[in-house]
Amino acid sequence: MKPFRALSFDLDRTLLDGSRFQDSIACACEMMAASQPGLDAPRMISANAEVWSRYWHEVEIKELLGELDGASVSLEAWRRTLEACGCHDEAAVRLVAGIHGQLARDSHRLFDDVEGLISAARRARIPLALVSNGASDTQRAKLRVLKIEHWFDAIVISGETRVAKPDRAAFRLALDALALEPAEVWHIGDSLTKDVAGAKGAGLTAVWLNRNGVARHGSDPEADLEIRSLTELFAFL
Repeated sequence: MKPFRALSFDLDRTLLDGSRFQDSIACACEMMAASQPGLDAPRMISANAEVWSRYWHEVEIKELLGELDGASVSLEAWRRTLEACGCHDEAAVRLVAGIHGQLARDSHRLFDDVEGLISAARRARIPLALVSNGASDTQRAKLRVLKIEHWFDAIVISGETRVAKPDRAAFRLALDALALEPAEVWHIGDSLTKDVAGAKGAGLTAVWLNRNGVARHGSDPEADLEIRSLTELFAFL
């Protein structure tokens, strides 16, 4: 393993625990159904899942590359959800989107192993970067809610830069901001295809954060280091 002078992190499912997000959808549906005659919460929940299974394929690239913002994508998903339930009231669409937006923000939590590692790295004066795929408004809102934006010396969000992992250009932007070479930086993320493959393609040391012990298949990109918790990185600080 090459020693590092800086650490780079993915956001979602690496630092941010999004396990409560589905609960926020269910809660929004329940609150909406309770206030709008003719709406049924279980039907809304089912319709929302069906909508996202189709709609995400239409908009994923556009959102990742900044052609659509997260708020617009969410609003359209809720519009389609209510239409599937027989409701065509635009005011109701905006109401449920607003309700869910607040519930989603309230659901954001850091994993338990995050703050200890980040604090130790900052005490050691190790520069930190964030390289995240997502819409600018969505990802910036997460950083504000979690109050972690100040942690990072470089923040690269695909919706702002128009390049998304695994494109090596996303990592190059972080390296340029840190004024470091690829061999001097470790990138930590949960995705083999985006974080591991992207980091290795850009020349960084790729650390796979495999929290759930998922089996790696032979055709999957191979990380330089696999860990189950961020606490395992203390040994390298």
